[in-house]
Amino acid sequence: MAKKTMKAKATAPARKKGKAISPAPAERVRAKVARKPLPLQHIPWHTVPLEDLNSLLQRQFVVGQDIMLARVLLKKGCIVPEHSHHNEQLTYIVEGALKFWIDNREITVHAGEVLCIPSHMPHKAEAIEDTVDLDIFTPPRADWINKTDQYLRKEK
Repeated sequence: MAKKTMKAKATAPARKKGKAISPAPAERVRAKVARKPLPLQHIPWHTVPLEDLNSLLQRQFVVGQDIMLARVLLKKGCIVPEHSHHNEQLTYIVEGALKFWIDNREITVHAGEVLCIPSHMPHKAEAIEDTVDLDIFTPPRADWINKTDQYLRKEK
């Protein structure tokens, strides 16, 4: 006995009372995949320019299509003023330690530890020793790319 196979039909988004309903999840995924991907990159840190933001703060960053990796160098006593952004952030301390004021708490993050900061959550940090920090942002920080991050470019 022959098996019948069903083929999925491509359908337009459903309408409800004259309003379009958002596309199905698979259609949204296809829309994202349709973007031209960036080429593969291999980037040694020593080839990325070191940006001096103030006398206690330097950074380098690499930008992908939907993600950014920053290497941030903070001297002891460096203050990152309170700020928030729509980007989700992971902070990994490679060396040193940062004290954060976040979510009505003080949290000290030491070498080998990670802090996950949700979007729009105000936070402030202080380097309690010389620190090397890797920050990952999604999406990439437009203010860093465009150099409009004045809150970091002041002496503290």
